[in-house]
Amino acid sequence: MSGPRVVFIHGPAASGKYTIGSALAERLGIPLFHNHLTVDLVTTLFDFGSPPFIALREDIWLAAFTEAARAGVSFVFTFFPEATVRPTFVEEAVAAVEARGGAIVFVELTCSEEAVEARLDSESRARFGKLRSLELYRQLREGGAFDFPPLPEPIVRVATDEVTVGEAVARIERALAGR
Repeated sequence: MSGPRVVFIHGPAASGKYTIGSALAERLGIPLFHNHLTVDLVTTLFDFGSPPFIALREDIWLAAFTEAARAGVSFVFTFFPEATVRPTFVEEAVAAVEARGGAIVFVELTCSEEAVEARLDSESRARFGKLRSLELYRQLREGGAFDFPPLPEPIVRVATDEVTVGEAVARIERALAGR
């Protein structure tokens, strides 16, 4: 592939998207577009999940995908599929990149519920104002807040509670090399 490539890493809360995405981006020599940067920006103006929050967050995401593809910039994007994201976002992002000669490759991170719950209160999550309350996490999960339509087939799935960060990055690199 000669155009820009977006490595779209998705998975549940606390599955290691930022940690693995950062290490992968560094290894590949491309930027990391961590979704929480947009979330943090937009929540300075609007409550999480409110209609203006949803619209502005996705406008920023799609503008970034579009402009990066136009400029030929590859990057790693982290994404937590959840109910406040419009189901059409992913297909719109793919269309924006492909229309400019690029491609999005999907990487799925998985993690046991036990590991997710154990990782929620980590200090690294505090840095980005991420969800850290086990009680709230369980309430949101049981209320359907993490429901999202299936994403496109990933080039690789990595169980982050079974491998080190280095092993996860190596697996993703191998999968990317075949693309």
